Amino acid sequence: MAAISGKVFQNINVSQCYHRSRQFSNQYRRDCFAPFNLLPFDGGKVAWTGISSMQLRTFSTPQINFIIRGPVHCNATPSTISSLDNIDFQKLQNGSDIRGVAVAGVEGEPVNLTELVAEAIGAGFAAWLLEKKKADGSQRLRVSIGHDSRISAKKLQDAISQGIAGAGLDVIQYGLASTPAMFNSTLTEDETLFCPADGSIMITASHLPFNRNGFKFFTNAGGLGKVDIKEILGRAAEFYRNLNSTDGLINSRGKGSATIEQVDYMSVYASDLVKAVRKAVGNKEKPLEGFHIVVDAGNGAGGFFAAKVLEPLGAITSGSQFLEPDGLFPNHIPNPEDKTAMRAITEAVFHNKADLGIIFDTDVDRSAAVDSTGREFNRNRLIALMSAIVLEEHPGTTIVTDSVTSDGLTLFIEKKLGGKHHRFKRGYKNVIDEAIRLNSVGEESHLAIETSGHGALKENHWLDDGAYLMVKILNKLASARASGLGGGSQVLTDLVEGLEEPAIAVELRLKINQNHPDLQGRPFRDYGEAVLKHVENLVASDSKLLKAPVNHEGVRVSGFGGWFLLRLSLHDPVLPLNIEAPSNDDAIKLGLAVLAAAKEFPALDTSALDKFVQV
Repeated sequence: MAAISGKVFQNINVSQCYHRSRQFSNQYRRDCFAPFNLLPFDGGKVAWTGISSMQLRTFSTPQINFIIRGPVHCNATPSTISSLDNIDFQKLQNGSDIRGVAVAGVEGEPVNLTELVAEAIGAGFAAWLLEKKKADGSQRLRVSIGHDSRISAKKLQDAISQGIAGAGLDVIQYGLASTPAMFNSTLTEDETLFCPADGSIMITASHLPFNRNGFKFFTNAGGLGKVDIKEILGRAAEFYRNLNSTDGLINSRGKGSATIEQVDYMSVYASDLVKAVRKAVGNKEKPLEGFHIVVDAGNGAGGFFAAKVLEPLGAITSGSQFLEPDGLFPNHIPNPEDKTAMRAITEAVFHNKADLGIIFDTDVDRSAAVDSTGREFNRNRLIALMSAIVLEEHPGTTIVTDSVTSDGLTLFIEKKLGGKHHRFKRGYKNVIDEAIRLNSVGEESHLAIETSGHGALKENHWLDDGAYLMVKILNKLASARASGLGGGSQVLTDLVEGLEEPAIAVELRLKINQNHPDLQGRPFRDYGEAVLKHVENLVASDSKLLKAPVNHEGVRVSGFGGWFLLRLSLHDPVLPLNIEAPSNDDAIKLGLAVLAAAKEFPALDTSALDKFVQV
């Protein structure tokens, strides 16, 4: 149903009943709406009685499978308002995303992403979007909203929808969706789907624990940046303060009306992926016929890929696992970097004698694969594989990666593949923006990819789309078979032949104690920068070590056949240390070089590094 708030309107609590799908059972519908004198369902319309300030209807539109369509009038006056907690909105910023605690019950993690906070953020985004789009009264903007499988997703979806609708913008809810699909909705041109959306929101906290959640924002220009998020949170804080009084609440929510629609957009997005594979192999209907491919969605939002992408292409998907959405993530963390998750998909490949395994993170903007022999394509190997595919299509192009990629990967891209490796900063948005910048100054780049599994292609609007990365891999499988090069995933394995990989690769985290007197009241970033400068000075005086001549983040140093990178975390009081070396002894030597400098900073917790060099 299209009621708009989880709070009390004219003494009618609709918190459990609004935005409900007509696909639910009749029993559920009766139970949910029994107190509200719901008239019988008739011909796709549901009428409410006794609610003068809200008009709630549902219209069926079979040709595009709407679940709900109805006007929402946002001028109702609440009879009660609960007291509001003091929320520091700026602390919800996580780079270019918003992240917070949405579910109580974890010790030491108080809830700061409540429904009221989400509503305020929706209002802040609406105000930001109206200003950016320079909308006047004649232009009705619309915002699409989707979410992953987290247990707090639906309540946050409804709350943020309230904030947007209250500002007079129309809302299109997609329900369970992927982050790439949400951005894609700003590009799709189909009025029957209410596309393109002027703005889009994905409710997700990626691979973080079940109690966390957050928001990612998009326009047709791409994902919003840090400055935009800061501005939205500033506006949200002002809206939130106005909620302290009934008058402020009414004024903040506005008095206009807006609509909330529910659309099955994921089927459209999946169909586009299917078309992309077919097009790559001459429009063959089932180019993956005979391939056995298993999918591990980790109980996130990626379960659609097996039934809606692989099976229409002819692939066998039996043995796919954890496709059902479950926001408690009972089987493993949905994270292609996690060893347990990668072990799970590898075992599924072996158990089912599959040709390929595919694994996604919670919101499907990251992915990885496993070949039939159990070889993992994640981190440097995934970058190598995608670089090989892209450089076949665009010889000599620049591959942009994050800062922690290996020296072996650089050699592979530049010496084996004939491309150029541009190592930049951590953070998927940083990597994507750098690739866009390079193209703007005349240096061709077609791939921006992080070791985390975030990968974006120029041909796909620079969208970090884990499903599209897998489509590129599927294209290679299908094309190889069509060319008579045999079946299975051997063609993928062959593409990364020659990639030098270290015997030892570790990441250690050196935490800065912000309460230590050595900081002398300074921000942790200043302290971290001082550590980096000291390491740099010590390296300059050591003939066995060589500082990288070109480096965009932290201090990267080669020596003892390997390298280390010490950098300051983007958001946290932590100095991550990456070490790669040909042997354990060489890795320890690199670790000792860092430790000699770090020991002079007492606020720096070096226990992880101490343990590593002792072992």
